[in-house]
Amino acid sequence: MAKRDYYEVLGVSKSASADEIKKAYRRLAMKHHPDRNKEDSDGSEKRFKEAKEAYEVLKDEQKRAAYDQFGHDGLRGGPGGPGGGYGAEGFGDIFGDVFGDIFGGGRRGGGAPQVFRGADLGYELKLDLETAVAGDSITIDVPTQVGCETCGGSGAKKGSDPVKCTTCGGVGQVRMQQGFFSIQQTCPACKGAGTTISDPCTDCHGRGRVRKTRTLSVKVPAGVDDGDRIRLSGEGEAGRNGGPSGDLYVEIRVQPHKIFDREGANISCEVPVSMATATLGGEVELPTLDGNVSLKIPAGTQSGKVFRLRGKGVTTVRDHRQGDLFAMVAVETPVHLTAKQKEMLEKFDESIRAGGEKHSPRAGGWVDTVKRFFERISQ
Repeated sequence: MAKRDYYEVLGVSKSASADEIKKAYRRLAMKHHPDRNKEDSDGSEKRFKEAKEAYEVLKDEQKRAAYDQFGHDGLRGGPGGPGGGYGAEGFGDIFGDVFGDIFGGGRRGGGAPQVFRGADLGYELKLDLETAVAGDSITIDVPTQVGCETCGGSGAKKGSDPVKCTTCGGVGQVRMQQGFFSIQQTCPACKGAGTTISDPCTDCHGRGRVRKTRTLSVKVPAGVDDGDRIRLSGEGEAGRNGGPSGDLYVEIRVQPHKIFDREGANISCEVPVSMATATLGGEVELPTLDGNVSLKIPAGTQSGKVFRLRGKGVTTVRDHRQGDLFAMVAVETPVHLTAKQKEMLEKFDESIRAGGEKHSPRAGGWVDTVKRFFERISQ
């Protein structure tokens, strides 16, 4: 019986890419594998072998070119010889060729020792508001794992070398076959290193890394805010088996300020004003991050009044436009008065009350509102 066209077997066109051919074969291999078709094992095995034969030819550029030009005659017996049929070894090849990328494996006997990237580290950097706004270079001490200098990171005692792991043959991985599935996993003997150490380094005890506190300089950009993070690439823990180091993430924590509160590019503060200044008007000295300025207080200013000083705020790392300063007036009530001061204040209060709403418009309106409220609930 004549062999079917290989493209027809896989269900692809003659112009199909290598990736399309692989996907088609993977689908058929999963569908027709005898382990999944116990009721029709003979028929499934036949279709499985047919698909495998087609794939073995079409995945190879030279064989595919010969097949495209001369057909089956150009293959000199084809690929269906020993080792090409169904069985544990045959399917192991399939798994390595088609599914190896899923499980991080490769063909049997290939691969290299696993390398492990070092862990990322976090560091909390506390800054005052002035430093966060202006920026600076800060020196920090970070405890971390670094490569052992004594053994050069190998873990072996000076003068000796690690030896190839006998369990995995030096590749750092072993393959476990369970029925239909073949799974590649880290070698339990060498933990993926591919080597074992018979005479460990006395400083790192065979780990290749030691704990050490490193001193680093962190460039804090102007305008950082609470919660911002600065990434220092490669300043985390050292990798294992020659793997790259992790990163260090410096998280900014801006400490509470005695005067200012910050919200983005704007800052705010409370300005204590004497009762006389709030009543008669005047000027008070107001602090800013750039120095003191004079704030004019209009006569009759009430407590809670907010004044906006444009351009007296800060910048942020994302926007270099200067924010504003919001100053809220807090009228101070005099305390610890002398008898004379109390007497003067009582006379002053009598004169104010005699003027009614003329001097206290808010108080008069509030009294009227209270009266109407009680009249309504008493009805």
